[in-house]
Amino acid sequence: MPAPNSGSILRRPSRGTAVVGAALGLSLVLAGCSGSNVAGGGGGNSAASSEECAPFAQYGDLSGTRVTIYTSIVAPEDQPHIDSYRQFEECTGTQVVYEGSKEFEAQLPVRVQAGSPPDIAYVPQPGMINTLVSQSPGAVKPAPQTVVANVDQYYSETFKSAGSVDGTLYGAPLGSNVKSYVWYSPQAFAAKGYAVPTTWDEMVTLSNRIVADGGRPWCAGIGSGDATGWPLTDWLEDVMLRENGPEVYDQWVSHAIPFDDPRVVAALDRVGSVLKNDDYVNGGLGDVASIATTTFQDGGLPILDEATPGMNACYMHRQANFYAANFPEGTDISENGQAFAFELPPIDPGAQQTILVGSEFVVAFSDRPEVQAFQAYLSSPEWANTKAKAGSDLGQSGWISANTGLDPNNLSNPIDKLSAEILQDESNTFRFDGSDLMPAAVGSASFWRGMTDWITGQSSSESLTFIEQSWPPSS
Repeated sequence: MPAPNSGSILRRPSRGTAVVGAALGLSLVLAGCSGSNVAGGGGGNSAASSEECAPFAQYGDLSGTRVTIYTSIVAPEDQPHIDSYRQFEECTGTQVVYEGSKEFEAQLPVRVQAGSPPDIAYVPQPGMINTLVSQSPGAVKPAPQTVVANVDQYYSETFKSAGSVDGTLYGAPLGSNVKSYVWYSPQAFAAKGYAVPTTWDEMVTLSNRIVADGGRPWCAGIGSGDATGWPLTDWLEDVMLRENGPEVYDQWVSHAIPFDDPRVVAALDRVGSVLKNDDYVNGGLGDVASIATTTFQDGGLPILDEATPGMNACYMHRQANFYAANFPEGTDISENGQAFAFELPPIDPGAQQTILVGSEFVVAFSDRPEVQAFQAYLSSPEWANTKAKAGSDLGQSGWISANTGLDPNNLSNPIDKLSAEILQDESNTFRFDGSDLMPAAVGSASFWRGMTDWITGQSSSESLTFIEQSWPPSS
């Protein structure tokens, strides 16, 4: 994602009740359960039973308070979020006021610098957390101990590290995503007798076979307005992990090695062996140049066309789990359906597979009791499951959480369930989206532009040197 992702893979125990009560310093009086005057984000003032409110007693009596949220998550994806707060509001008596904006990335720093930030922001880039902490000292509040305890118990160190600055946790993960996917049509593969590749070489062999059969193996699109180019950053990050391993990846992301190190050039050249190959792309959309002008939302849709006799589209599209939301309503997303995904295979069959992930983070600009209580709720398994059910009830897909207390059965489709299981698998190695960890001048600026210049004709070394020269001297 343009703004939605390092660390070790230690994972804390994932069972038990969320730790939220005593350290909040809140009264354990059960209030608001006879109905509250909440409005705003959750809206409504329907009565909730004592039994329904029992899990919320730990947050205390918050009657007469309000918590404001600012986020880039807008309609229609905002509704499951709003729905997931309702019982918290009804049972605690607080009011959650939700504001989604497409100008979030530009406007949040302005609000912070003006001294009028929201209580909570859902920040989609760890690099932005670092910038806010360093440029506006004291504005971002360290996560309370209740949130730290939940993150330690329910999230891998990769996600905790991404939400931390200099060892202090500022942001707990909210929604997360698995980026190391290749989308395909199981029905189209079955019709042609194609098998899902398990190694990079097998993937190349399959691509060549598709070409020999008269098809185009790949399709892609990187258009995204001001964020055009970001899908290629994910491609490069995934190949860097597979070609060089997580340790070198960490060195590259932190700038311990130059952005245009020969190993990075080789990795980008490998990406080019797919995306700059006239025989491979851009099925159903055009030639190589069309990748830059095709939106990322449209980039993978042609994989559905290969299930239709006579169509000449594409068979594979590399994109994160959230791409599921772009398929037309009614698309069968399943292992034997119209669309599904497999992990981008390893280059070295004997090497440990590392999975690229991303997330948004809950960052607070106030430490009032009601804000800390809401932060604790959002970091708990109870909220993750409530949010999953809310999305399923509305028929939405593409949202998952890395919270190990999430029951994958509460998610709406098989790819969401698979993604949650991958995030909960303690044997997996994860690394966060590199562009999201880099300084904004690189990760959400020159990296995007450099990749766009690369796909439209620039060489790997030229593009990477341009990005290297943009790296802030103090970072």
